[in-house]
Amino acid sequence: MGYKNNYETWLNNPYFDVETKEELNSIKDNEKEIEDRFYKNLEFGTAGLRGIIAAGTNRINKYTVRRATFGLANYIIKNTTEEEKNRGVVIAHDNRHMSREFCIETANTLAACGIKAYIFDGLRTTPELSFAVRKLNTIAGIVITASHNPPEYNGYKVYWEDGAQVMPEIANAITDEINSIDDYSKIPTITEENKNLVVMLDEEQDTAFIEAVKTQSIRKDVIEKVGKEFKIVYTPLCGTGNVPIKRALNEVGFENVLIVPEEEMPDPNFAGIEYPNPEEQKALTRGIALAKTSGSDLVIATDPDCDRVGVAVKTVSGEYALLTGNQIGGLLTNYIIEGLKENNKLKEDSVLIKTIVTSEFGADIAKANDIDVLNVLTGFKFIGEKIKSFEETNKNTYLFGYEESYGYLVGTHARDKDGVVASLLIAEMAAYYYSKGMSLYEGLLELYKKYSFFKEKTISITLKGKEGIEKIQEIISYFRNTKIESINDVKVVELKDYKEGIDNLPKADVLKYFLEDESWIAVRPSGTEPKLKFYIAVKGKDEEEANAKLDGIKDSLDKILSNVMDLETV
Repeated sequence: MGYKNNYETWLNNPYFDVETKEELNSIKDNEKEIEDRFYKNLEFGTAGLRGIIAAGTNRINKYTVRRATFGLANYIIKNTTEEEKNRGVVIAHDNRHMSREFCIETANTLAACGIKAYIFDGLRTTPELSFAVRKLNTIAGIVITASHNPPEYNGYKVYWEDGAQVMPEIANAITDEINSIDDYSKIPTITEENKNLVVMLDEEQDTAFIEAVKTQSIRKDVIEKVGKEFKIVYTPLCGTGNVPIKRALNEVGFENVLIVPEEEMPDPNFAGIEYPNPEEQKALTRGIALAKTSGSDLVIATDPDCDRVGVAVKTVSGEYALLTGNQIGGLLTNYIIEGLKENNKLKEDSVLIKTIVTSEFGADIAKANDIDVLNVLTGFKFIGEKIKSFEETNKNTYLFGYEESYGYLVGTHARDKDGVVASLLIAEMAAYYYSKGMSLYEGLLELYKKYSFFKEKTISITLKGKEGIEKIQEIISYFRNTKIESINDVKVVELKDYKEGIDNLPKADVLKYFLEDESWIAVRPSGTEPKLKFYIAVKGKDEEEANAKLDGIKDSLDKILSNVMDLETV
């Protein structure tokens, strides 16, 4: 069925409500918009849905949420025992437009299929959802969020019984179930008979989660020493992190935490922040301003669902610098190793886990301390998978896991990146340096002097819509099929194509070029946004050399891209 037929079906089928039809009538003269909304179904992807909130098959709305949930329910019914199915599914949501409504729709559809649905009384973080799956022993979990996307987006992420996002094999099977649903009106609806299957959770879950987070503190004596005076500015960016992070920091002894007032309370429009992403300097503008006026040394920001953490620190010049995910990961790696060593708690079989597009900064620190390093594909579920494997085989001890996109997990209470525990450890780490008369930035420079100067840059090409998806595939196909012998006049010594299923990893649409001077470049399409990403990582004896390598590689990539097609990189 073509996009125009799909559009007409939604307009005329009595299943779809009046509001939906009014919205669709408002675009009746916009052929391109109709095509983009209806040319395909919103793809389930590797772990769920993410899209613009609007009517249409290629948008996220209550109907596409019902469809995804019915597909998940069918997968559970067909592939688990009755006992496993009866364990139910726990659902959480963030502060975005329609998040609560989508949460209720999800719970009601599960209940209509005979599956118990646990829901919270309000918004909760993604890491608490991951924790709750295992705490409640449910068969699956769902979180309604679009993470750090702009306000017009929402999403739907699915977790399995281990607390990690569903792995590709399960995700593909769920996708097949969803794709088999071509008639929305056949999706069951909740009745008086099964409404008791929707169960409201109380604050017991919150307390259990916070207690699990607090156990990850490494140097409690440092907090006791400086926790009252050390100033921290925190912003939840109007999302879910405010309550749990304030609580965790306060309960371990940080008494001087300032919250950015404009960004403290939940707001689906993010107080005017166009892109509530703690990776972006703009998102921390108010936080840095408050740090300057209050004399704080540390700014912490979490994204709306509180799984990513951004950090700004006062530099030698007195200005504030936004640390990269790779820098935070390296600092935490060193802090965790040294702290555990001090307490005689570092186990010989400890393993650091990072993704293949993450810098070698943390890896080099780990290796220098005789810690094994394991690389996994992009996506925190692959880190969660390794934690589960370590526990099942009892052969390794999970030390720390992180990815360059500002996601970190200390401890195994969750199986996804956790902005709550990361914020706690980052605050503790900064307080530790403060107790030594140093800033966190000076601590970073100290590590660079010891391990070389690492620098990274991510270039993103955004291409929206049907044509954009095709262009992204065209570009990555060019790189896959064109032999590139040098970049920035430095010889390419190895090219890894992860689509071939190498290094004992699942197949993935990623290319990675290794250069003779230890630099590398990775190319991959984003799994959650209409973007093609280029990751550049270099290593130099000092900042000047690292910057020169970084700039040279970027210029080389720009030339290659300009030869392929006329594109602007951002």
